[in-house]
Amino acid sequence: MGSDKVEQSVGALIISVGDRRYHALIGERLLDEIGERCRTIGFSGRCAIISDINVATLVGQQVINSLTRADFRPTLITIPAGEKSKTLEQAAAICDQMTAAKLDRQSFVIGLGGGVIGDISGFVAAIFHRGILHVQIPTTLLAMVDSSIGGKTGVNTRDGKNLIGAVHHPSLVIDDVDVLKTLPRREFNQGFAEIVKHGIIADPEMFATLKALDLENLAPLIRRNIEIKSKIVAKDERDRTGERALLNFGHTVGHAIERASDYQEFLHGEAVSLGIVAACAIAIKRAGLPRDQRDAIVDLLRRFDLPTHLPANFPREKIFGALPYDKKFEGGKIRFVVTSTIGSAYLSSDVTMEDIREAVDQL
Repeated sequence: MGSDKVEQSVGALIISVGDRRYHALIGERLLDEIGERCRTIGFSGRCAIISDINVATLVGQQVINSLTRADFRPTLITIPAGEKSKTLEQAAAICDQMTAAKLDRQSFVIGLGGGVIGDISGFVAAIFHRGILHVQIPTTLLAMVDSSIGGKTGVNTRDGKNLIGAVHHPSLVIDDVDVLKTLPRREFNQGFAEIVKHGIIADPEMFATLKALDLENLAPLIRRNIEIKSKIVAKDERDRTGERALLNFGHTVGHAIERASDYQEFLHGEAVSLGIVAACAIAIKRAGLPRDQRDAIVDLLRRFDLPTHLPANFPREKIFGALPYDKKFEGGKIRFVVTSTIGSAYLSSDVTMEDIREAVDQL
C-alpha cells in the first residue's frame, strides 16, 4: 500500500509485523473514504460488512454507499450486539450468508464495530476459503487502541474467552474518530482501561498525561496506543516468548470476572479495570510495586468512571472457576503479568492462586 494519498494522511501509521506491513489511518470523516481506501490497496469485487445491529443502524449505509461508489459489491451482515454473539455457531452462520452472497477467495471482509465485531469478523476472514483479506473499522475507543491491532481473532466457548481463534492480521485499519461521538459515555469510557494498561506496562509519560487529557483531540492518543501495542506484537507475534503476554496485564482476573457474570454485568473494559486493580494488589506483594503508584493507577481508572470494586453480592467463587481456562495458564501453572513500577511489566511464575484469591477478596 504505497499510495501518496495514504502516506499523506495526517494520521497514517505503518504497522510492521514479521513480513506483513499495513496502515492504520486515524482521522475525521474517514468512513466516506472507505471505498477509495480499499481500492487504493488493490481490493476489488465483493465484500461482506460484518456489523452489529446497533452500529449498522448508525453508519452501515454510509459504509455501503462509500464502497458502492468505488465499484465494490458489498453485503451487510448484522449480528446481535454483545459478547454473546462471539460463538462458533454465529461464525458459521456468517460464513453461510457470505457463501449465499457469492463471496469467494478473492473477496474481503470488513469488520465494522467494536471489539466483538473485530474478533468475529477477523475469525471469519481467517477461516472462509481458508483465509481472505480483512479490514478493521473499529467504532469504539477500546477497539481503536487495542483489539483492532495485532491480528488476534476468535470466538468464545462455554469455558472461556477466545479459546478458539487464529492470528489473522488486517490489511487496513481505519479509525474514524467522528464515530466516537456517537458512543454512550459508558461505552466510551471503557476504552480507557486499555489505555491506562498501556501506560502501566510501557509508557509512564503517557500515563502521566492522562490526568489532564483533552477529550476533544483523541487522535494523537489513539496513535500512541497503536504504536505501543504494535511494537510489542512485532516482538512476539505468536505469543511464544512472553513479550506479547504483557498486553494481558489485568486480563487474567478481568476475563474471569466477565465469565463469572455470564458477560452480563460488566463491559470488557470495566472488567479489565477491576482486573488491573487486582493485578496491582498482587504486584505490591510479588513485584514490589509502590503503594502510591497503585493508588495513582486506581485514581486514574476512577477518573474515567471505571469500576475499582466488585459489588458486594458478586459471585466471587465463580471467578476462580474461570481462571484455569485463561490462556496464560500453561501446564496448569499460573503465568501472571505484574508491574514493579509504572512503565514496565513482566510475566511472573511466582504468583499463587492464593495471591489471586486475596486480591479478588479485596475488590
